[in-house]
Amino acid sequence: MSRMFALLLGGLMLFFSAERLPAQEWAEKMFDKLSHDLGVVAKGADTKYRLSLTNKYLEPMHITNVSTSCGCFAARALKDVLQSRESTEIEVTVDTRRFQHQRDASITVSFGGQFPAQVRMPIRVYIRTDVVMTPGGVEFGSVPKGQSAERRINIAYAGRQNWSIKEVVNKNSNLDVKLAERGRGNGRVDYDLSVTLKPDAALGEIADQLQLVTDDASNPYLPVAVTGRVEAEYTVNPDVLAFGTLAPGEKKTINLVVRGRKPFVIDKIESDKTVGVFQVRLPPEAKSVHVLPITITAPSEAASLDDTFTILIAGNGEALVFRATGKVTGSSTTQVKTPTTGLQ
Repeated sequence: MSRMFALLLGGLMLFFSAERLPAQEWAEKMFDKLSHDLGVVAKGADTKYRLSLTNKYLEPMHITNVSTSCGCFAARALKDVLQSRESTEIEVTVDTRRFQHQRDASITVSFGGQFPAQVRMPIRVYIRTDVVMTPGGVEFGSVPKGQSAERRINIAYAGRQNWSIKEVVNKNSNLDVKLAERGRGNGRVDYDLSVTLKPDAALGEIADQLQLVTDDASNPYLPVAVTGRVEAEYTVNPDVLAFGTLAPGEKKTINLVVRGRKPFVIDKIESDKTVGVFQVRLPPEAKSVHVLPITITAPSEAASLDDTFTILIAGNGEALVFRATGKVTGSSTTQVKTPTTGLQ
């Protein structure tokens, strides 16, 4: 009986393993890569990496859990549910302050719902202890468009007396970089790295990396993360007002939010294409945040509406722009009655 039980158990294990393998294979196909080496980084350095995945199937995919096999790594999914052809990223963070030297681990992404599966991806990093960055990266935060910002990092090395950083590789035209040696002696070398965001930097997110090129023969490169966001003085949200499908004559209102870094007055909102279809009441007082109810009165005939509006702000030469879209289906059922001609 024991031999038969063992054979039966072995057969069941092979059966379930065979069932799991195809599930893992289809899940693996959603990822752009299944392993990553973060290379060599300095102690204290802000070190992150993002793994991309795309749902290549018709059914929605549910990410139920993301875990790591070592506390030296942390990981999270930026989105839990992926519709067909939708993409997201797994953000991986390395704890370079509490851990050091070679770190090998795996990230496990679990899928649930109708299609359970797990994908394990090896990841590795080497954290140097002889080079320390303070702070761990360049963080500009939110910077208004047209303004410059500067951040400094201290790079401290302990070891060879003649150790040096030969250059800083910067491929971002929005940044100016300067490196200055501040001290050398007793086996310690100190540098200051100054990074300046130019005033003409383009609007949007900054997520880049500088490379320190050292004279270390085996591992000459050390990455420095640069993050931030260049924001306009005024912003409009949402930039597209989607009114959806409307019946002829139907009214619908959506709020438009206009923000500024200081109180401002809206002079006017202009559009020549759909005069009389959209209405808005402008507040006369200055505010740093204006909530504007935009109301549409649908035309009496079927039509597709797509118009661009210009917001003019007092004292500001740069106009703000937003769109409004909608679709009117059918025609009005209201009919004008006329008398019947002729004798009855």
